[in-house]
Amino acid sequence: MTTSPPNNPPGIFPSARTEAELAKAPTSVPQTEHPAYRLAFQDHDFLLREDLRPVRFQLELLKVELALSEAGIDSTFVFYGSARIPAPDKAEALVNAAATPQARAIAERLAAKSRYYEEARKLARLASSCDPADGSRCFTVCSGGGPSIMEAANLGAHEAGAPSLGLNIVLPHEQVPNPYVTPGLSFQFHYFALRKMHFLMRAKAVAVFPGGYGTMDEFFELLTLVQTGKVKPVPILLFGRDFWGTVVNFQALADEGVISAADLALFHVVETADEAWEIVRAQYGLQAAR
Repeated sequence: MTTSPPNNPPGIFPSARTEAELAKAPTSVPQTEHPAYRLAFQDHDFLLREDLRPVRFQLELLKVELALSEAGIDSTFVFYGSARIPAPDKAEALVNAAATPQARAIAERLAAKSRYYEEARKLARLASSCDPADGSRCFTVCSGGGPSIMEAANLGAHEAGAPSLGLNIVLPHEQVPNPYVTPGLSFQFHYFALRKMHFLMRAKAVAVFPGGYGTMDEFFELLTLVQTGKVKPVPILLFGRDFWGTVVNFQALADEGVISAADLALFHVVETADEAWEIVRAQYGLQAAR
C-alpha cells in the first residue's frame, strides 16, 4: 500500500519537495560542496546530531501517525509475545538442535509453547474477520513485526485477507519484518518509547502471550497506564495460566499491598483464541465472526 503526499496548499512559496529537487545539483564550487550548504531537512549529519533528538522523536511519532490516518486505521488489536517461541512445524527441530541437556530442557519448554503460535494465528484471524455492516473494520492486527508470536498474528490477518501492522525496532542483531506484514504498514523505529506509544494509541484490545523482558515491559506499561487512569481500559488477554502464574505472582503483589485487589481484574487470563475472542466480543457487543 502506498499513499501519495497531500497536495500543498496554493501560495507564493514553492513546496519543500520542489526546493529539494532544485537543490540536488548545485553548481560545484567550494561553498556548495561544504555540508553547511545543504538544506537542513536534507542534511543527515545535522538531523543525527545529539541535540536534534527532540526533532527525531517528533518525526518518529508523526511519520507513523500520518500513515495510519491516511490508511484509515483507527482501531487495532495488539499482539505481544516472545520472538523465541517456535511455530509448531519448527518445534521438533529446535529440540533436536539442542547441544546440552540444559539447552534441550529449555528447548522443550519453548517447543511446548508452540501451541500459542496457533492460538495467536487464530485470534488474529477472528479479529480480522470482524467487519460491521457499514463496511468498516473492527480491528487491524498490530504486532511487533518480527518472528514467532508476532509472525503468527500477521499470518492470521493475512489468511483473513486483511491488512496488518508491523512495528519493528532497530536492534544490534538483524531483525527483518516477517513476510505477512502489509508492506505499506511495516514501520521501523529507533526509539522504544515511540514504538510503544504507537502500539497503544489505537488499541482496542491487547493479547499478551508468554514472553521475556520485552513482553513484560510492554505488558506492565499497559497495566500501569490503565491502573493510573492515563488510558481507558481495554480487554487485556493474558495467554498461559501456568506460564504467568509461575513467572509473576500477581496475588502476592496485592497481598503485599503494593497494588489493590481490584487491580487483579485489569486483565483476563485465557488459554485459547476462542476464549479470548468471547471476552472481546462481550466488551464491544460484536457479532460472531464470519
